[in-house]
Amino acid sequence: MPPHVINSLPGTVHGQLAQVGSVHGGITFNYHSARSPGAEPRRPDQVPRPPRRFVNREWALAELDGVLAAGEGAPGCPVGVFNGLPGIGKTAAACQWAHRHQDRFPGGQFYVDFGALGEGAGGDVSEALAMCLRGLGVYDPYLPAKLADRAALYRTLSADRRMLVVLDDVSHPAQVTALLPQGAGSAVLATSTWRLGELALDGAALLQLDVLDQDSSLELLAALCGERRVETEPEAAAELVGLCDGLPMAVRLCAARLMTHRRLTIGSLVGELADERSRFSRIAESSGHEERTMAAALELVYRDLPATGAGVYRIVGCLPNRAFDTALVALVSGYPREAAQEALDILEAASLLTETEDGRYVMHGLVRLHARDMARRLDPPDTEREVVRRVSGHYRALTLLADLAVRADRLRITEPAEVFGTGGSGAHADDAGPFGTSGSPRQDALDWLEAERGDILAVLRAARTFGFDRQVWQLAEAFTVLFLHHRHLADWRESLELGADAAARDGQPAAEARLRSLLSRPLLDLGRDDEAWTQLEAADQLAVESGHLVLQASVQEFLGRYWDRHDPARAIDAYRASLALNLQAEEGRGAALARYFLGCAQSAGGDHAAALAGLAVAMEDLLARGDTRMAARVLADLGRTRARLGDRAGAVADLRQAVTRLHGEEASHYEARALEDLANLLDDPAEVRDCLRRALAVYEEGGSPRAVEVLSRLAGS
Repeated sequence: MPPHVINSLPGTVHGQLAQVGSVHGGITFNYHSARSPGAEPRRPDQVPRPPRRFVNREWALAELDGVLAAGEGAPGCPVGVFNGLPGIGKTAAACQWAHRHQDRFPGGQFYVDFGALGEGAGGDVSEALAMCLRGLGVYDPYLPAKLADRAALYRTLSADRRMLVVLDDVSHPAQVTALLPQGAGSAVLATSTWRLGELALDGAALLQLDVLDQDSSLELLAALCGERRVETEPEAAAELVGLCDGLPMAVRLCAARLMTHRRLTIGSLVGELADERSRFSRIAESSGHEERTMAAALELVYRDLPATGAGVYRIVGCLPNRAFDTALVALVSGYPREAAQEALDILEAASLLTETEDGRYVMHGLVRLHARDMARRLDPPDTEREVVRRVSGHYRALTLLADLAVRADRLRITEPAEVFGTGGSGAHADDAGPFGTSGSPRQDALDWLEAERGDILAVLRAARTFGFDRQVWQLAEAFTVLFLHHRHLADWRESLELGADAAARDGQPAAEARLRSLLSRPLLDLGRDDEAWTQLEAADQLAVESGHLVLQASVQEFLGRYWDRHDPARAIDAYRASLALNLQAEEGRGAALARYFLGCAQSAGGDHAAALAGLAVAMEDLLARGDTRMAARVLADLGRTRARLGDRAGAVADLRQAVTRLHGEEASHYEARALEDLANLLDDPAEVRDCLRRALAVYEEGGSPRAVEVLSRLAGS
């Protein structure tokens, strides 16, 4: 036995290593033969250098400073863990902190990358201990064979050192606890995509890293590619970092592509990444080094998922909507709700999902694309199509429930029995669904539609892509109830365009007429009158072909809205035609609405007396039907008519009351119009400015062109 090994026998820890070797660069040196007497062993310095241009993690490093400083002098070894999804910059932050604190750890800095070691908690911990023991000077022939003996020897040799151990890509708490050094002042810094709650119970600090904001992403891109290059294409640069979705690794990979292809403009790279189907692969493989790609980082996490978790991961990647809950995942995947929840818990623990405050989940955009790629590789070819079919059916049913909760007697072409009788949606026509928990099903429905607006649009687009035309137009028709209350004009227009085209492909003239006539509303509000007229011409012909009297009356009403702007006499004719058709069809609410719009047109044409009489009848009829929202709109027009008659006091009184009622109904667009008209009648400049500011806020939120005119009035007031 060599003289520098004293009583070190395989399978025992009784012997101590008095003088040992070290491993450096893959070569083992015997200190007795490789160094002069009295020389000190080389200090291990294994932590990789941090990446160039480190941005926006100072808060995390400062927090880690506090955590480890608080652990000084306390029993045990302080542990900090950077958590976050793959590519978020956990390793970069850990390496940055380590290199800033070289002098703090004279006993050396040790580094283990668990992602590069073999699978299985036992095997990789044993090899990690071997790596650290080599760094502590133990030759391979003298490494204990058993895990327990390696751990004991590691504790012994670390007891008289102040050392830092950086553990990268940890997936099990045992990978950390087995490598806690014993020396006073030592520390462990780990990174993990997994939420290692057991470590937190033992006192570890879990530090969550979030995605970069746009400014920090642009700062990183400029630091890597050069500020001049980013300044030359500022809009393209902003779009590029938006496609990277705040992931530092994605920004770095795109920067690497730009740096290695100097003639490639940022705008051209944005064009390459525009197609969502290939975006992940283009970003993921940009570096040219397989081990440093986004795909490689995510594969390390994916391989540790149990079968159910992996299956749900792939299913979630196929979802068209950004946010989702357990019920939807259970419906789409076919798993029982309990199994679906367990799988979602696993994915959240792996930082592949984030739970929102309302109990739903979201997946980072690039992670979702990886999950979708995995589904396309591993699942049957029609998996994504089937997921979209189930999701669109689910949203169609819930959106129709919301539509019914807001206004059950509204004209709709969709037959509820067809939607709720198809099964698989989890909803029924007589079901309140998620609406009514606050005591107001109508308000709950509008709140739900507002919260789900972006996801419903995404579902519409995906369903259109896969050719589910019936679901598209029925979902679009039900969805429009939101926009009658909240004027998101661009979204309203897109949803109706998708729905009208789908109805045409589905051979449903009544549905197409309904959707094209509705489409005229956002087009008129956007000032696109010619396009609105084109839609109304087509809708009028289709409605007549359908033989649906109430639909024909509705289209005439929309035609009247168009003629209000261009020919008041023709507007009156259109509203009278609508009133006659509604009376013929015995459609009471439709007749009340026609009287309302007819009264508005008569007032605009100068027949104020007839207008007041008609508006009064319309308001009384609507109130009798419980339609307080439309009655509030009628009240506002009564005020406008009184103003034209010179009854200023009566007009102000009506408009003030209408503003209050419309606000209570959350009819913000009509509230804004009433505020503008009220401002025209008021004498107090402060009150005028208040009305205009409130109207401006509504128009700006909804993207209305009226915002420009109101802003101009405010500037001049």
